[in-house]
Amino acid sequence: MKLNWKRVILFGAFVLTAILIGYLLYFFFLKPAIPVVTPGVNVNVGPGGLPPANVNANIPVAGNVNGGLPGGANANLAPPPPPPSGETASAVATGGLTQTTALTSVRAYQPTLAADGNSVIYYDKTTGLFYRINADGRATPISDQVFYDVEKVTWSPDKNLAILEYPDSAKIIYDFSAGKQVSLPKHWKDFSFSPQNNQLVFKSLGTSDSSRWLAVAKADGSEATKIENLGANDATVYPAWSPNSQIVALYTEGQGLDRQNLNFVGLNNENFKSTVIEGRGFAGQWSTTGNRLLYSVYSSASDLKPTLWIVEAQGDSIGQNRKNLKLETWADKCTFSNNDTIYCAVPQSLSEGAGLFRRELDTAACDIYKIDLTTGFKTKIAIPAISQNIEQLIVSGDSRYLYYSSLTDGKLYKINLK
Repeated sequence: MKLNWKRVILFGAFVLTAILIGYLLYFFFLKPAIPVVTPGVNVNVGPGGLPPANVNANIPVAGNVNGGLPGGANANLAPPPPPPSGETASAVATGGLTQTTALTSVRAYQPTLAADGNSVIYYDKTTGLFYRINADGRATPISDQVFYDVEKVTWSPDKNLAILEYPDSAKIIYDFSAGKQVSLPKHWKDFSFSPQNNQLVFKSLGTSDSSRWLAVAKADGSEATKIENLGANDATVYPAWSPNSQIVALYTEGQGLDRQNLNFVGLNNENFKSTVIEGRGFAGQWSTTGNRLLYSVYSSASDLKPTLWIVEAQGDSIGQNRKNLKLETWADKCTFSNNDTIYCAVPQSLSEGAGLFRRELDTAACDIYKIDLTTGFKTKIAIPAISQNIEQLIVSGDSRYLYYSSLTDGKLYKINLK
């Protein structure tokens, strides 16, 4: 049969015309509008969506505008938008783009505030030395002792002692003031020093449930004493000696999918109250006097993102004044300046599930917030000019400098607070 090419061509033209008309109808009448996002305004993001850059989704931030106070006429005003491209960074943290200084050229491991209150101590894996560095970037070794491939460091409050842990589970206590070291059992882990620097609490994890204990020992590792049997509950026990010496550890008990009891452990079998925490993935730190506990948890109510909370955590006041600070970040990205003031690195965006899958999803650059725990008022104080995913904040004793270590490149940075 002879093919009728005229009909084939007409039919093809008809099909192409129908497709074109359908696309034009979709484009002009049916295509969903793309929302316009105003920088600085909170945006609700659907499941699995990513908030835009420079926005921590669903976080109300009180704007301190023209001297306005929380709850006043200006309380519901949106915070100022991020600075436009090309804006000059401020030398001091005032809420916008802020000058950022890299203090190290290599990764600074396990930084901590030095005993002088103004410089920072850190470990340099490339040299195996511990250094003290000041705000001008001048670094000097605190000891000529070389430590190769240290994996974790736990400092005593006076910074004279440090527990050094290695990849093969070997552990030592090193006294930097005396230049001496003591080996610790490999099955000891999760250490916390007492405020007086003379004791430490830890987990002793034997091979059976009956030989797994929360324990306390002298600062040189001697005279170890059992406190509580851990059994199979190692993962939900957190050694954390409080600054007021009342508490040596915390532990959580599940009360449903999105709720746990947080319990407090002392040295002398005290019957402390417990408090409810609304979520899982607990991470906490004590206030400077030990009367409060800052912590983060995630729950279905927060789309499994970490949320900051504060609660009274001393004596008969345990559990009182529990507040959701409405910041989506982890407690270990915060630091206390004093008992009533904290600084926090807050990711500019967090995906749903970030609390559950932190290693994979904690990747965003961070802004820095200041929170007054007395009023609950929070202010964005800085957008670091060198965009970084901040791991840890350290505030100097005179509140002039805010140091931070970066998860992005591992270096130690500084911004000026004053």
